[in-house]
Amino acid sequence: MRRLDRRGFLAGGAAVSLLAAAPEALAMAAIKPGAGDVLLIIDVQKCFLPGGSLAVPKGDEVIPLINQIAKSFANVVMTQDWHTPGHASFASSHPGKKPFETIAMPYGTQVLWPDHCVQGTDGASLSSDLAVPQAELVLRKGYRQNVDSYSAFLEADKTPTGLGAYLKARHLSRVFLAGLATDFCVGWSAVDARKLGFKAYVIEDACRGIDTNGSLAKAWVAMKKAGVERIQSSDLALVA
Repeated sequence: MRRLDRRGFLAGGAAVSLLAAAPEALAMAAIKPGAGDVLLIIDVQKCFLPGGSLAVPKGDEVIPLINQIAKSFANVVMTQDWHTPGHASFASSHPGKKPFETIAMPYGTQVLWPDHCVQGTDGASLSSDLAVPQAELVLRKGYRQNVDSYSAFLEADKTPTGLGAYLKARHLSRVFLAGLATDFCVGWSAVDARKLGFKAYVIEDACRGIDTNGSLAKAWVAMKKAGVERIQSSDLALVA
């Protein structure tokens, strides 16, 4: 019978203990934003805030947190819905249709919305409470009359917005997303970021959803399938 060496046993036991603890240790490791990271702030506009024409429930609650998170990112990009009057995504453009009903468009199923974020109107403005002076780019989307664009990367008909090329040219490889709404513009942007080869993290507590007809749960399923990481702001190593 082989004699068991006590020191070897103890060393092996310690290794097993470390391995067992590793998942917990990894989970506790905060994500530190670096030079290759970008914070993508999605559609924090007046129309999506309380009192707006398409208000996201408690949408204003994300603003102080986004302002705090942004302090830790050297690279910040904002997006802005920028629809033409009478846009194809508006229920008012389709006689007999009501907001949140759907229609078939050449690019797929389109949810119909109340008129919102019309070019040049106050409702299309970014919230004046955002305090992110280092934001280097504001990307406007949904400005083509007959094509919607939830995603910051690809319009509904898969036309690139140019954001993917911009980030790659800047050697940015990890995208952290916050803003409105989780189940539409945030979620679609996160999934398309993965399609374009970026690592994508949705900061859940820095987002709010609309959740129409189960859209929020469906969005999280789609994001998980695409490899999007679901995190909280507490998972980030933020500056004070």
